[in-house]
Amino acid sequence: MNAILSGLLLGGFYAAVSIGVAISFGMLDIVNIAHPAFILLGSYAAFIGNTVFGIDPILAAIIAMPLFYLLGMLVYQVYYVAFERRDDQSLRGLSFFFGLLFITEVTLVMIFGVDYRLVQASYIGDKLTLGPLELPFRLLVPFLVSMITVVGLQLFLSRSFLGRAIQAVAQDQLALRLMAANPIRIKRIAFGLSIATAALGGAVLIIIQPVEPSIGREYIGRVFAICVLGGLGSFSGMVIAAVTLGVVETLTATLFGPSWSPAVSFGVLLITLAVRPNGILGR
Repeated sequence: MNAILSGLLLGGFYAAVSIGVAISFGMLDIVNIAHPAFILLGSYAAFIGNTVFGIDPILAAIIAMPLFYLLGMLVYQVYYVAFERRDDQSLRGLSFFFGLLFITEVTLVMIFGVDYRLVQASYIGDKLTLGPLELPFRLLVPFLVSMITVVGLQLFLSRSFLGRAIQAVAQDQLALRLMAANPIRIKRIAFGLSIATAALGGAVLIIIQPVEPSIGREYIGRVFAICVLGGLGSFSGMVIAAVTLGVVETLTATLFGPSWSPAVSFGVLLITLAVRPNGILGR
């Protein structure tokens, strides 16, 4: 029962780091494999805010989100001018994000070194005990932050004109223009939003475990797998997929050992896609 509960909480963390990919890859069809690098930037922003200014890592990430939003808009503008406008975003666009991934990693190594960094907060290390069940706050707090973020983004995308425009931009750009919306501007805003969520994902990551500049590589395959498994463009499907992978990994690690976790979780991905190619809630 504790393994299942930890898996549910771990799934919340996976959802937090996958939100940005669900927007950029699922809605904009932009394969931003550098997204884990932006998550790491969020981790180090939380680390600086926590160690230098003494503020909570989640609060530090929220303060940094506007800067990440502007950074995302800038990255998309470069991507659009250099690749998308020329209809050359397949291989060269992928190389662009590969370059961003390694440049970010090298820059972090030069500034912070290769040592692991961690943050301090009053809830880290504590746990909530409910009979035989234990809820570690280092997993519970990220889970709650993740669910609030997912629900907030879902409401924004479904209830506002801008949110509906973001959902429509990958479906029918001509119809979007007829609604007096500029698809490029909408994409720029949406990509900025996807990078802004990376700051929050980075804070969640550094709360759960110490980070170093190359740790983002571990999550490249996992975040894209979660988005594909849940169904491209579906936030609800992404959460279900994240929780499913979290539970499968913790149960596998508990029963058979941690080394089996990645193989079993990606095996679940392959089986699910073989039965339902569009993902759990894909259309």
